[in-house]
Amino acid sequence: MTEPPVVQDIKPLLEKIRKAEDGINSVILGKETLVREFITGLLARGHILLEGLPGLGKTQMVRTLAMLCDLVTNRIQFTPDLMPLDITGSYILSDVEGKRDYVFHAGPLFGNLILADEINRASPKTQSAMLEAMQERRVTVLGHTHVLPEPFLVLATQNPIELEGTYPLPEAQLDRFLFKLMVGDVPAAVLARIVMERGNGDLPNLTPVINKAELLAAMGMVSRVLLSQQVASYIARLVKSTHRAEDGVTGRLVKYGASPRAALSISMASRARAFLDGRVTVGFEDVKAVASATLRHRIILDYSARLEGVSTDDVIQKVLTSVPEIERPVPPTVVERLT
Repeated sequence: MTEPPVVQDIKPLLEKIRKAEDGINSVILGKETLVREFITGLLARGHILLEGLPGLGKTQMVRTLAMLCDLVTNRIQFTPDLMPLDITGSYILSDVEGKRDYVFHAGPLFGNLILADEINRASPKTQSAMLEAMQERRVTVLGHTHVLPEPFLVLATQNPIELEGTYPLPEAQLDRFLFKLMVGDVPAAVLARIVMERGNGDLPNLTPVINKAELLAAMGMVSRVLLSQQVASYIARLVKSTHRAEDGVTGRLVKYGASPRAALSISMASRARAFLDGRVTVGFEDVKAVASATLRHRIILDYSARLEGVSTDDVIQKVLTSVPEIERPVPPTVVERLT
């Protein structure tokens, strides 16, 4: 079993992470909770899907992170005519030492931070080109496998699927995102501040506050944060309770529940949240804090739930309030008592 990090050891890296968080908050005003979830997903080595209407700062949040982290950052603008090879790269006939041969030219997917802008505006064929990269951190082109750099994080934005010209992401691709974060509107007071301070679109001058080696070191410490057997059992029971069952927590509201990958995602996200809080042990409160962002895109509701106006977040809250932190022992039956 890997030894958990010491609190004193995480402080220098944690200070740099918090500087990055402060830098994003200085650009994206009035969304401190969203930014904290965004940083949590980053430390957990997870891909993040940001959903919201145009103009709410989704793309700017990713671009700000790129400015604060000294990482190779590439942007892919997803459009209906984008092809898979436009993302992964392809083999091109070139001159190699006086001979003509096919040479692999890497696509924009070969970077540390990949901004997949408006990912749901590309066709399902193009979206599926991301599956291998997001799960295995590699791409295969014409039978040849190419390993992606470390870290490799896809930070995708999408518009609500009700908007014209969007395609729903395949379930297999959604399941590869650690978080789905909802980018909502801002209060009037924050909007007034934006108008006063950003009237010309000017943003604060930002410089990198953390490099790749430091970020990888922080990610390594996050993976060592202690997660007890009791907390692991709680995560397992939460995920299991998202599945359809006549007498279960969700009843007939859910068509398909969360996958085992969801349980792993919750555990890593919980570790990252504890790390950001300066702790080296995961608590039940960490699991509850990351549950919605981790599960909302992995649960498929039954049509009856949609007719009743029940959302995925409603189901998750029902699960959180129904599943106890500590599993209660099953009382013995009458036969067991007699024997």
